[in-house]
Amino acid sequence: MRTILTILIISFGIMALVGILTAIDAIENSLTSNFAMMGSNTFNIMNKGLRVHIGGKRTNPKEFRFIDYRQAMDFKDEFDFPAVTSAWTYSSAGTATLKFGSEKTNPNISVMGTDENYFATSGQEIGKGRAFSAHEMQNGSHVVIIGSEISNKLFTSKVDPIGKVISIGAGKYKVIGVLKEKGSAIGFSGDRSCFVPIGNVRQYFSYPNMNYKISIMVSDPDMMEAAIGEATGVFRKIRKDRVGDEDSFAIIKSDNVANILISLTSKLQVGATIIGLITLLGAAIGLMNIMLVSVTERTREIGIRKAVGARRRTIRNQFLAEAIVIAQIGGILGVIIGIFIGNIISMITDSPFIIPWPWIILGIVLCFIVALLSGIIPANKAAKLDPIESLRWE
Repeated sequence: MRTILTILIISFGIMALVGILTAIDAIENSLTSNFAMMGSNTFNIMNKGLRVHIGGKRTNPKEFRFIDYRQAMDFKDEFDFPAVTSAWTYSSAGTATLKFGSEKTNPNISVMGTDENYFATSGQEIGKGRAFSAHEMQNGSHVVIIGSEISNKLFTSKVDPIGKVISIGAGKYKVIGVLKEKGSAIGFSGDRSCFVPIGNVRQYFSYPNMNYKISIMVSDPDMMEAAIGEATGVFRKIRKDRVGDEDSFAIIKSDNVANILISLTSKLQVGATIIGLITLLGAAIGLMNIMLVSVTERTREIGIRKAVGARRRTIRNQFLAEAIVIAQIGGILGVIIGIFIGNIISMITDSPFIIPWPWIILGIVLCFIVALLSGIIPANKAAKLDPIESLRWE
């Protein structure tokens, strides 16, 4: 019973350590994969930086003058780098209600004006239909590409949305494409957005000081910093920023927010480690206690072994081995339970099943250290027992 309780104490400590750290890995994986939907190897040029509010802390980035249409188009023309560049903006209303027949969406659908390269830089893929043609982009035609969630809301499974005319606000638009379902990143979901040619937004959804954003996707991740440097130089010239002045725009990588959030998980890792170590300290005391009791109860056994020729080292190694076996059984049990508990977060965040090998190795090593520290004193006590006195023990 004492052995079982000691194993459970050790397994609980390792379970807490491995479980929490596995959950943190799942959260980091979810953040990374979700923000990757914004386009891998992509950075954006905007008129203001990211505003992140976590707990009581908030970042307040500078906001610069708006980026107008001409500046965005000039950048596309002048940026000579092996990369794909796109310009896009939101409509004046920002969100709208879409209708088809008697069906309509909630009034929270994002309406975006995009160019021909937007879907490449944003990581979106067209599942049905096609992208905008050069003629549609040039003329600002009334055509639209909708997200999968909108398609499911407006059209039944028997109705093909391609070619149908829907209402966006007061305007009529022909559906030419449906995006593949991709889920949502924090703050944005392509599944709940619709996209029209950027010229159409300028003509029918314009507003004063209409602000545009520029996305650049480099072909090689190793060229990211070089591309950012080149883009900064080109856009400073377009914005007429004087030498020595700071940039009048912000450059944001698609994974900036993910990196900020992931950096916060280091505090959780420290907390999980402390919890695990405190529990393992209690397990070490329990393991030492059970081994000391075991030495006392098996004194006659030790005397008999010594009487038939067992050496001190043999007795010491026997009790150390027992302590290590007990600790490792608890460690393995804790690792297995911790992995499954941690992967509950993976299921919630739709992340793949995670086997945290570094944390598994850490758990096993910690159990080995606990066994050595807890078993060395009882093992030495057993090894030093006098065989004559041990045989007399009742």
